[in-house]
Amino acid sequence: MLKAVRRDEAQVFQLPGREWRLYSGPESTGAQNLTVGWAIFPEGSAPEGHVHPTQEETIYIISGYGKLISPEGSVDLEPGVTVYIPIGEHHATVSTGPGPLEMVTAFSPPVVPGSYEMKDGR
Repeated sequence: MLKAVRRDEAQVFQLPGREWRLYSGPESTGAQNLTVGWAIFPEGSAPEGHVHPTQEETIYIISGYGKLISPEGSVDLEPGVTVYIPIGEHHATVSTGPGPLEMVTAFSPPVVPGSYEMKDGR
């Protein structure tokens, strides 16, 4: 069954340095193998990095500029750029401006929003 989620229907999560909207995943659409969201990093935002211990992630930059930094190096972020982040790769996002950095995020398998940022591993 097709399931559409409009912007005003997406659940909003306030995560460190950004707002993240859950568009598709087990909680919102019943998707079993993927979570898709929209992240907005305000200009100047540079939250600490994190790791997704069981998910690979792909991001697609819609607007804004910044960097994605990992121990392996960094990637410049600008509209039209896609970056793949493998399972277990530590990464941090920096929004350099002007304006916010906005991206579509996709995780497989599905991610629990913000779970990778919790100190106790839940």
